[in-house]
Amino acid sequence: MSIDIINVQKRFGDFVALDNINLTIEPGELVALLGPSGCGKTTLLRIIAGLETADSGNIAFSGEDATHLHVRDRQVGFVFQHYALFRHMSVFENVAFGLRVRPRETRPPEEAIRRKVTELLKLVQLDWLADRRPSQLSGGQRQRIALARALAVEPRVLLLDEPFGALDAKVRKELRRWLRRLHDELHVTSIFVTHDQEEALEVADRVVLMNHGQIEQAGSPQEVWDKPASPFVYGFLGNVNLFHGRIHGGELHIGQEGSALSIRTPHLGDAHNVRAFAYVRPHELDVQPNVPGAKGMPAQLTRTMVMGSVARLELHPLGDTGLASGAVIEAHITADTFRAQGFKEGDILRVVPRTAQVFVDQAACI
Repeated sequence: MSIDIINVQKRFGDFVALDNINLTIEPGELVALLGPSGCGKTTLLRIIAGLETADSGNIAFSGEDATHLHVRDRQVGFVFQHYALFRHMSVFENVAFGLRVRPRETRPPEEAIRRKVTELLKLVQLDWLADRRPSQLSGGQRQRIALARALAVEPRVLLLDEPFGALDAKVRKELRRWLRRLHDELHVTSIFVTHDQEEALEVADRVVLMNHGQIEQAGSPQEVWDKPASPFVYGFLGNVNLFHGRIHGGELHIGQEGSALSIRTPHLGDAHNVRAFAYVRPHELDVQPNVPGAKGMPAQLTRTMVMGSVARLELHPLGDTGLASGAVIEAHITADTFRAQGFKEGDILRVVPRTAQVFVDQAACI
């Protein structure tokens, strides 16, 4: 089933939660709503579910207007962050609950309910826990039971609100992979909310980045990573180093003589003496010894962390560098390169970006 979100607006008093949102989700697609707290992603999910009402705009399921449908008539499965399982019921009864409370005319026979619940418990690989209570399960097991309960009513849409947010990092990673495999098997149109960039990029078919109630960018994980549409998207997806400078003659000039960097900006060739900034990811930086004639920004190596095949370096920039006061440069190089160069904490090194994403400072253009 497809979902069309058309001109949706929502305010809470003076706070604009959603500002004219337009988005189409294709049948069988798994979409991540990604953004910081307060960006509107959970509000949008709840409006799709029918748990909140938009001030204006429409929600359509497969072309049919669902804006004013009651939540029970939308055929939506909802999975919350904190499981919301019934503590006094067994695992089996929790999964069966949605089927048993249906009106008599649509309620399946008891044998059909038992068969359906057993199938779902096998699907989430927890049929051996059918008689347990939620308190006897781990957090990851509880969330899989919550998902089985949502699937029991055969929803047309599956909505998940930060489903792994309450779990530790190792369990979250395991469940992310499990959810992706489950979706590939079921192909239920699904939307999940997260503020975890790695989670969104790893699990989703498409990532929708939200900020201040608006959509900043929507695209495949590869698209939003390789071609961020705005400074917000670039800064939100992973660690970045931010350099400030001025564009002139097709180049961004950062810092002063002795600590200067120049980054080519042919796409901004018409800009002259305009403030701009460059985002550089840690793995896009080259780190070189500070030998006579070396180019790049001088910086002192203050901390090193070798983790497997990667050496993470923290460097304190020296001189006028175009970085914010107190900023640290983070660079990632291979552990083999780090050992071969013999870098030590306290060394003065040179930092050179191999590539960068440059944006004009819009405030400077007003």
